[in-house]
Amino acid sequence: MSNLTLAFGRPTLADRLFSRSLVTDLILIAAGTALTSIAAQLIIPLWPVPITGQTFAVLLVGSTLGAVRGALSMALYLVLGVAGLPVFASGGHGSLFASPSGGFVIGFVFAAALTGWLAQREWDRKVVGTFLSFAAGTVVIYAFGLPWLYTVLGAFPPASLTRFFGTTNVLQATITGGILPFLLGDTVKALLAAAILPASWRLIRRADAAASKNEG
Repeated sequence: MSNLTLAFGRPTLADRLFSRSLVTDLILIAAGTALTSIAAQLIIPLWPVPITGQTFAVLLVGSTLGAVRGALSMALYLVLGVAGLPVFASGGHGSLFASPSGGFVIGFVFAAALTGWLAQREWDRKVVGTFLSFAAGTVVIYAFGLPWLYTVLGAFPPASLTRFFGTTNVLQATITGGILPFLLGDTVKALLAAAILPASWRLIRRADAAASKNEG
């Protein structure tokens, strides 16, 4: 039983800090879900999509846990929210599929899988690689979130679109409400990750080198 693990593929940052086992994997998956739930409550309220800390948490979980565990952690987050736990932004739950943000949350699963896959290929060990990994994960979230948002906004009366966005053009409203407010924050999150993750790997390498020296 101790040899069972959900951590398939090359080791990630989590694997350097914790031994691989099924119990450890389940704890890490739950911890990633909890981190994302907490980050969702760090919110700047905007409509139709609020600014939160979720994206950073999602991509960080994927990078540290790897593709499989990262995706499972976000899938658990999605299931818990739909089941009624207040894990979504502003304590939201259950109404995901009627929410303008629903597509973004579904995209979390695939974004975590992608950043985890890239981390297993050591992208997170270099500054540029980490930045590009987070940028790619962000693009995946947009790829799911924007069509969903476009569909939701398309059901709004033209007068409501004009009120909120100053236009009746649904595509323009989608860009205004779903992309423009987030570009700066997404860049800052990627830069922050590019500072944190490679630095963490450097510390691990130094610890390994010191341990080898002491053993010698």
